[in-house]
Amino acid sequence: MSELRLTSLTLPTAPVGPVNPLPPLFGGADLHQVEDTSQADEEMRHNIGYGRVPSVMPYLMQDGYTRERAPAEHPAAVLENATLKATFLPGAGGRLWSLIHKPTGRELLFRNPVFQPANLALRGAWLAGGVEWNIATIGHTPTTCEPLHTARLTRPDGTPVLRMWEYERLRGVVYQIDAHLPDDSQVLLVHIRISNPRDTTVPMYWWSNIAVPEAPDVRVLAPADAAWQFTYDRRIRHLGLPAPHGTDLTRTTRSRDAADYFFDIPDGRRHWITALDAAGRGLVQASTRRLRGRKLFLWGQGDGGRHWQEWLSEPGQAYLEIQAGLARTQLEHLPMPAGARWSWTEAYGLLEADPDAVHGPDWTTARDAARDSLDTLLPQSVLDAELDAAAHWVDQRPDEILHTGSGWGALEQHRRAKAGEAPLTTPGTPFPASTLGPEQQPWLELLDHGRITATDPAEPPASYQSDPAWQAPLRAADGWPAHLHLGALHAHAGDHEAARKAWQRSVELHPTPWAWRNLATLAAHTGDLQEAAQAYRHALHLAPTLLPLVLEATQLLLRAGHPHEALEHLEALDATRRALGRVRWTEARAALDSGDTDRCGRLLDEGIHIADIREGEGSLHELWFAHQRATGTSTPGLPLPRAYDFRMLAADRSG
Repeated sequence: MSELRLTSLTLPTAPVGPVNPLPPLFGGADLHQVEDTSQADEEMRHNIGYGRVPSVMPYLMQDGYTRERAPAEHPAAVLENATLKATFLPGAGGRLWSLIHKPTGRELLFRNPVFQPANLALRGAWLAGGVEWNIATIGHTPTTCEPLHTARLTRPDGTPVLRMWEYERLRGVVYQIDAHLPDDSQVLLVHIRISNPRDTTVPMYWWSNIAVPEAPDVRVLAPADAAWQFTYDRRIRHLGLPAPHGTDLTRTTRSRDAADYFFDIPDGRRHWITALDAAGRGLVQASTRRLRGRKLFLWGQGDGGRHWQEWLSEPGQAYLEIQAGLARTQLEHLPMPAGARWSWTEAYGLLEADPDAVHGPDWTTARDAARDSLDTLLPQSVLDAELDAAAHWVDQRPDEILHTGSGWGALEQHRRAKAGEAPLTTPGTPFPASTLGPEQQPWLELLDHGRITATDPAEPPASYQSDPAWQAPLRAADGWPAHLHLGALHAHAGDHEAARKAWQRSVELHPTPWAWRNLATLAAHTGDLQEAAQAYRHALHLAPTLLPLVLEATQLLLRAGHPHEALEHLEALDATRRALGRVRWTEARAALDSGDTDRCGRLLDEGIHIADIREGEGSLHELWFAHQRATGTSTPGLPLPRAYDFRMLAADRSG
């Protein structure tokens, strides 16, 4: 019998920690920005340029984690039948953490032995492993380390369903994930729906990111004869499969550099992807037609790529990712019409194919053998029938609430009611008022009473908005908090002058570190580093020990040519904060820029471990090489210490 039950997982855990209270007003470098689309077709070029967001506002960054782990319990939901056992983490974006094939005892996914956040997601904190559900915009989703609303319901045939849902604030849409395991099913079925309640078209993005174990005998197959390659040089290239340059890219341990390969699947073919070992066994993911794209991501066998894998997990825990998305590549958004509801069904299970065929020299024979085995395991007609059947229960009211997500859906429901707009939800995805909390309280007050009460100006605002629907209520209000938030809305909309005026008015009403800091980021964004430095000085005067502000300000002071001043602010921190990796890196960089090579070298020799080092960030290796050059000790071929090697391309190997 199929069952759904609640349990918990105990994992060595580095907590995600508190959010950074400083709003990310202006986006940084986008690793997915394509600089060369000459090989792309017209549709792809259009979609690559469509729907980009200026920042992840209204979300705040999650960078308060460390690399210190201790055992902790995580709420888990388990779906199980005679063949499969699926474990989900509702508190971590609903991630499918584990999928075990019970007859063989085989774990089909890469199940991370630790819960270690790292800086790869849109908001910073991200976890490796399992299946991650990504929505809204390019990158790992804003809700990847957030709890989802979670409930139990029952299909008309008696099958239990695990439902998870949330209101996504970047696009203003509702998404829901319905996972179920019918009694006799050989695959886990996941029905997904995105609902656009707006009266305008919104750019949309979805990718299901699936981590599976990487090994020399594993081969990735998909129903394509070519792929779009995207690497950290930001170029997209069209390549034939499987070995366009003599190296078989479908065998990931043969590739040196990290890369994305988006399979160019012709119209009319099934949509699936699999990773099979030497025996022809491994996870397969298949879907109904709307989920069009398939991708292979690999870290590569270079020192940086292997270091990243250990950084995200533990030594000996290599993985690759096979992914499925709405567009052909992960570099694109698709227009989702007003009022639209997009649905599809995905399947996850063990594929067993002829090993000689899938690992043989002929690519067509290999992919066709995998397809034939999939057709036996799960005919497309059965998967299509599951999608049709879901229409009869997708709006069914939950039987029991198991876990609570955010209060943002409830706030949007309240705003819509006040504005006379249509309700946000269906009975199947409720956002009860009981979920409203401190983050939503100022906005409730604004809607109900036309004001945001000024609290202690030394305390940062709990939340921000980016939806233009909040501009009118904020304009009608007064006080420094209203002008602070109005400036953030203007900045997100690209109206820099209006943002500047709003923040200046907030400062006039009451000087706060928050308005001064926002003025500083605006000046930096528009290229006036000296004005930015002066505004940061005002902010630091009001909040001299707020670590996110100190780090942001000192890094700007370095850019503006004031390394000695940066060192003064760092030296004012207590010993615990000065020991943090990002602080130590900033100190070392400031020391080097001020000519104190000995101080920089001492910090490098002692070790600098930046818990939130960003994918593609060159801070550590660039600092090490810069110190070598400054001291005249740079030697061609001298190896970079492995602890500082997070480089993703061979082109980065030189100092």
